[in-house]
Amino acid sequence: MSTDWFYDIGKPRFIVAPMVDASELAWRLLCRNHGAQLCYTPMFHSYLFTKDHKYRKDSLVSCKQDRPLIIQFCGNNPEVMALAAKMVESQCDAIDINLGCPQSIAKRGRYGAFLQDEWALLRDIVKQMSQSVSVPITCKVRIFEDIEKSVKYALMLQDAGCKLLTVHGRTREQKGPLTGVANWKHIKAIRDAVSVPVFANGNIQCLEDVYRCLDYTQVDGVMSAEGILTNPALFEGVNPLTWEIALEYVDLVEKYPCPSSYIRGHLFKIFHKIFNLNENDEIRQLLATGQNIDNFRYVCEEIKKKYADYHTGILQLENYENITHSGYNLILPPWICQPYVRISPEEHTQKIQECLNKLQDKLEKRQFEDSQGNLISRKKMKKLQRKSRRPFKDNQQNGRSGDICINETCPNPLGGKCQYQLCKKCCRNKCYEEDLDCTGHKIMVHTRKLIAIKYAENRGV
Repeated sequence: MSTDWFYDIGKPRFIVAPMVDASELAWRLLCRNHGAQLCYTPMFHSYLFTKDHKYRKDSLVSCKQDRPLIIQFCGNNPEVMALAAKMVESQCDAIDINLGCPQSIAKRGRYGAFLQDEWALLRDIVKQMSQSVSVPITCKVRIFEDIEKSVKYALMLQDAGCKLLTVHGRTREQKGPLTGVANWKHIKAIRDAVSVPVFANGNIQCLEDVYRCLDYTQVDGVMSAEGILTNPALFEGVNPLTWEIALEYVDLVEKYPCPSSYIRGHLFKIFHKIFNLNENDEIRQLLATGQNIDNFRYVCEEIKKKYADYHTGILQLENYENITHSGYNLILPPWICQPYVRISPEEHTQKIQECLNKLQDKLEKRQFEDSQGNLISRKKMKKLQRKSRRPFKDNQQNGRSGDICINETCPNPLGGKCQYQLCKKCCRNKCYEEDLDCTGHKIMVHTRKLIAIKYAENRGV
């Protein structure tokens, strides 16, 4: 199969990424309405797709306007992946293999970026899928640290039958707070080495970034994920009003339903700058607890009602200057769609270190030493402090002389009133052994024995 298929679908340059729980039909159509030329479905698990009819029915929802479309699968079994591809080939323009997911669930399931070291298995998967269907098989990958290895990896997939590569310019380890900046040099090197179409993914927050990437890497198209979640009109080159784009999405959801968790997630991304303001905690809570389309529409309308007059200039946002300089660094007003900017890995590492230092300081403050210099617990230290605050009592006041029990093997203090000059334990033993009484310790062995004898005689025993 040549690259003719790529021209047949219009040689798209603006692509919406496959996003779990986020690139459902309503969202794809919204992005298409605002400049996107090609969309991917969310990632589907190949095994579940082939075995579970309900999963298959709920996952793959499309319509006539939803083309060109690439369906993405994950998995590690060539036969299962090929079967899944066969089941959808008539409903899409290409089928993608997810080799880029870096999340822990992908590691547990042995798919995504955690297959990038198993080249023999990947060759088999790409080959079997390519032979099973009439549409192209594509791959979405992450780079290795080494450019040469990244290029060899891409060439291996191309030789196995891959007809298009989407290259995410980050390594498997670059995720979450350690995401950092994508490396376009790797993408450019791969573009120069392979003959199949290449899409670039990473560092796309506005249309200017798209053109910079196209110019630098010379790829065929640019894919956006995080950037397009906060501004669905990214490929149109505009920053729309948040409530307008949100209401347009809600209208599409009403026509093409999806789980409420998807809707909630999208609206949180669109309104992320609005919800950074403390004054909107109540509206944020309404969105967090919303369960149906009317709840979500109400949130959009409330935000519109609150900020529309500020946007038109009828009202002036008195605290806007303070908001701008209070850590948000807003270039655009908060009611305009704009990128979400992550802190750098260096800043994240610094914050973690600061937290660890504070924790260490707290732990050090909670450590105490006794009079011998030994570390003791906070509880024991408090007990010692309470004891030290008690008034001093002379041993004589307690009836104690301070002397030790006369039993040579006993280290205990003697009882102050013991007539035998013993501690209570030794006194008890002496009284039992020698049939004695000790009034000081109130140990009356001899007396009790006499009482018992007299009682027995009275009973005639």
